Amino acid sequence: MRASGTFAVVDFTPAPAAGPAIETALPVGLATMEKRYEGEVQGRSVTLFTSAYDQSAGTGTYVAMESFEGTLHGRAGAFNFAHSATTLGEGRQSEFLVIVPTSGTGDLAGITGTGGIAIDSDGTHRIWFEYGLGE
Repeated sequence: MRASGTFAVVDFTPAPAAGPAIETALPVGLATMEKRYEGEVQGRSVTLFTSAYDQSAGTGTYVAMESFEGTLHGRAGAFNFAHSATTLGEGRQSEFLVIVPTSGTGDLAGITGTGGIAIDSDGTHRIWFEYGLGE
């Protein structure tokens, strides 16, 4: 099955990185985020977000672990998913999104799959999951 929707970041809170710093050409950052979802994907998520990114050039890579609670096509529950991507000024490459096996609860117990994230030219953030429920 495929569920798609849009999302907005409603909170982005930078956090200090643990351990001794190693200086590289791109600084490594850590943050927590909260997102809200609409469409066939409805609900909210909290995210642990890490990146090495140059905001002025739009170049870098991020890795995120997200915990989602809400509905996919009206089925209620929660699950974890991980995603990452690289940007080189415009567009995204080396994208990855996977639902964490055995992380589903409620009507989403047994969920497995992949997905993707896209950002429209007007800034709209889109997400989709290609998923199965082991039924």
